Amino acid sequence: MEVNSNFGPIDIAISGLRAQERNINVISSNVANAQTTDTGNGQPYRRQEAVFKLDGDGIGGVKLDELSSDMSDFQQILKPGHPNADAQGYVSMPNVNVPIEMMSLNVAARAYEANTAVLKRYQTMVETTLELLR
Repeated sequence: MEVNSNFGPIDIAISGLRAQERNINVISSNVANAQTTDTGNGQPYRRQEAVFKLDGDGIGGVKLDELSSDMSDFQQILKPGHPNADAQGYVSMPNVNVPIEMMSLNVAARAYEANTAVLKRYQTMVETTLELLR
């Protein structure tokens, strides 16, 4: 496996930080819209998911490839007085499961912290090297 010289440890860690930041934003949007029954097109909010891909060939960074919509069914909840209720009184609720989103948020936060730790470790290595060269 050949190492791509365009991506050093700093570039890889920063790309991971950027990707996880976007992932955290997507997850936050899902949680914020967990009760949105109409997004303006008559449909409830549909859960979004971040899809990542390698940035470059071989060993390199990561980037957000696309946002995919979760096409699972909407939950039907009986709320006869709700403005978006159908003739039987059921409201289509978003397909967002808040506990799942919170677990995803925890994983994304840990990945963000791991990339931060790489940057800190790299800084320590550079400082130690400079100290040895003095």
